[in-house]
Amino acid sequence: MNYLLFEDSKSDKLVRAQILMQIAMKRMEKEFYHILSTNRDHLDPESISGRSSHASERSKGSEGSRSIVSDYDDGSEDEIQVAGNSISEVEQVSAVAMADIKSIADCMISSGYGKECVKVYKIIRKSIIDEGLYRLGIEQFSSYQIRKMDWAVLELKIKKWLNAANIAVKTLFYGERVLCDHVFSSSDSIRQSCFADISKEGAIILFGFPKKVSTRIKKLPDRVFRLFDLYNTLSNVWPEIESIFSSESASVVKSRALASLTQLSDTIRSMVIEFESVINKDSSKSRIHGGSVHPLTRYVMNYLSILSDYNVILWDIFADWPLQIQSPLPESYFDGHGADDNPPSPLSVRFACETVCVNYEKVGWSKVLSALPEKQIVDISLEEVKSHFKKFNSAFETTYRTQSSWVVPDSKLRDVIEVSVCKNIVPAYTQFYEKYRVLLKHSRNVIKFTPDELTNQISGLFYENSVSVSSSSSSTSSTHGDLSPMSAR
Repeated sequence: MNYLLFEDSKSDKLVRAQILMQIAMKRMEKEFYHILSTNRDHLDPESISGRSSHASERSKGSEGSRSIVSDYDDGSEDEIQVAGNSISEVEQVSAVAMADIKSIADCMISSGYGKECVKVYKIIRKSIIDEGLYRLGIEQFSSYQIRKMDWAVLELKIKKWLNAANIAVKTLFYGERVLCDHVFSSSDSIRQSCFADISKEGAIILFGFPKKVSTRIKKLPDRVFRLFDLYNTLSNVWPEIESIFSSESASVVKSRALASLTQLSDTIRSMVIEFESVINKDSSKSRIHGGSVHPLTRYVMNYLSILSDYNVILWDIFADWPLQIQSPLPESYFDGHGADDNPPSPLSVRFACETVCVNYEKVGWSKVLSALPEKQIVDISLEEVKSHFKKFNSAFETTYRTQSSWVVPDSKLRDVIEVSVCKNIVPAYTQFYEKYRVLLKHSRNVIKFTPDELTNQISGLFYENSVSVSSSSSSTSSTHGDLSPMSAR
């Protein structure tokens, strides 16, 4: 044809050759469409990506085969052989189909019919990507739809996205990229533009979702954790996104993913900083009965505890973020020296614990201590003795009920507090008890505790599930129902 084109451009043979070429290309186009459409199952992205990732393993040959067989010693060799033959048959069909469509594509492109070939390929393969995203639960939402969506519904959509993103990138788009590179390996421009055209729309929907969510959701503190999950998932697949969509024609996809990461980080920063403002605006002034943990304190600690699970992401997001808040703490507190660099001395820890104990005893047990006479060496009347015992019993029962709702999680501090309380109360009570118990042996309702029982009661405090120690004394058995720790903490 080239010879006739230059020597005799009006030759009938040239016209006839051109007609035959068109017929042949039309036939190849139909065959190309037929192979692509009838082998959808064998040319699905999952199979292709799997074949690509395991190609090196298959090259190990018989040694690898023997190791696989050894893993299934409990099964019959016939079953293993049948399964192996089935897998080989599927891979063989896939390989033959890929070889056929590549040959047709090479022929049509070299003959000047690349446009027709690419058109057919786009129709078939784009539908496969769209179907794959649909099965993964990826939907297209406008910003308005997301803003109007109930949080429970939106959270469900986010969970679907989190489960789908990794599969979509590492299987769906990667497998499609492998197939496209194989079929159109003869032309870089066609290969790049074709893959961009069939994947761009679905990828933009997938990678644009996090940005819409971070832009439109209400900035409530608890919702930031879903944004952390979105950021974590998207940042984890970012290297694959850069590799798969590396061409200039697919740069819009990378831009969309990067825009989502940027918007997520900005929103997370603002929500974490806003969290302090929310706490400062809390207007509740009431004290919690019994000295239990304030709900706001529990909420903040739980929030910070969950936040610590995302410490790597927080470091990534806040690494270049300037500290804008003026802290009341001295600058030396932020000098960068961690606890491991300057560990507190044992003596300083001991002094700190003793300070805590002294302050705690003043607030919690002062009424119990004041119920006993200051100078026990001075004799007092029997009525005064009874009055002191009754005051002590009442003060101890009231204080015990209050303190039983308190919990000291740190075992060392708990032991220090117990020892300190016992040291200040039990000896003074024991001295008073030993001095007057004989005089009051017939007054059953006056002396309610022996020194040992008092020690046991104090020792049972400050545990999460502490239980009141039962008294063995008949004189105190009727009062222990009032001394049992509060069930609600």
